[in-house]
Amino acid sequence: MMGERGGPYCSKKSKKTDDYCADESGKLLSTSRAGCILRGFDIRALIILIILIPTCIFGIYAHGQKVSYLLRPLWESAPKPFHDIPHYYHENASMSHLCRLHGWGIREYPRRVYDAVLFNNEIDILTIRWKELYPYVNKFVLLESNSTFSGIIKPLYFARNRDQFDFVEPRLVYGRVGRTSKKGVNPFVEEAYQRRVLDFLLQEKAGITEDDLLIMSDVDEIPSRHTINLLRWCDDIPQVLHLRLKNYLYSFEFPVDNNSWRASVHRYQENVTKYAHFRQTDDILADAGWHCSFCFRRISEFIFKMKAYSHNDRIRFNKYLNPKRVQDVICKGDDLFDMLPEEYTFKEIIGKMGPIPHSYSAVHLPAYLLENADKYKFLLPGNCERQS
Repeated sequence: MMGERGGPYCSKKSKKTDDYCADESGKLLSTSRAGCILRGFDIRALIILIILIPTCIFGIYAHGQKVSYLLRPLWESAPKPFHDIPHYYHENASMSHLCRLHGWGIREYPRRVYDAVLFNNEIDILTIRWKELYPYVNKFVLLESNSTFSGIIKPLYFARNRDQFDFVEPRLVYGRVGRTSKKGVNPFVEEAYQRRVLDFLLQEKAGITEDDLLIMSDVDEIPSRHTINLLRWCDDIPQVLHLRLKNYLYSFEFPVDNNSWRASVHRYQENVTKYAHFRQTDDILADAGWHCSFCFRRISEFIFKMKAYSHNDRIRFNKYLNPKRVQDVICKGDDLFDMLPEEYTFKEIIGKMGPIPHSYSAVHLPAYLLENADKYKFLLPGNCERQS
């Protein structure tokens, strides 16, 4: 039906509805603002938004780190590759021959060797480390604090168990520092401070001098004894040399890769050499030892380390610290923090997703570990169960 002017038919009711949100002057009626706003919304869409927004917020909190690590290749480039130095060794080869294979000369007498570490609570791993290095280290330097890097008060574990290390006592320089950081302060600040204290102990207490060999590594980064013997006897080795270690998690049953690189050896230079745990050169010696991370005897030690170390922000939920969960994660070879692999390419990230495959090889491990297999069976294949 046509209107009087020939246009489409519009009833008075329709006209009233169309003008519902405006008066004659075109202004919005205050009494009908809510109605006008709701006319533009689908109630189902509104319900979905109410559910979706909190879900997204929780998802970002729960899995934000995972997403960040997954997308790492998009926002961070891989560091410059190391210059890998091939490592030659056989127990029946002479030292002069081994030095020559590396392109180095042979010294008339070996360098003195200093091993310096920051200590938290790794009694078992420290024992294995010092037994491995004992034949060739002149001074063992250890610093411990009554608080963790994250500011948690803790006992002086080494002082409490010092009698277990009487075999190094004549060569030991021991230092301790009081709490300097508070909970919530950046833990890397405290870590850097303790490394400066190590510098002081080396210079003023241990008596390190020019061209002595200094091992810089965490307690669980263990150079093999034949590697240190090679470097103390060979001439013309690099001034600074990183050590490529085999990477293990929880025990020697779970080999991750061969890419642990932070351990380093330095020909000491007065007023130049500073104790550090970051990349300091491009040169790295292949197959130089072992890095056994989170390799503890007791579940309580795992939980303490999770809360204590510099990356404790990875504990997003209290359930991560549940002893039963920790035990299950260890035996499966999963990640304690439910993290994705820290890699720089999608291929590497995907390749390392999921549990670490079990290994049943105990070949080429620290000698003292195998000589005392009953005592340290929790570190060997097939023994994932831990004490509480």
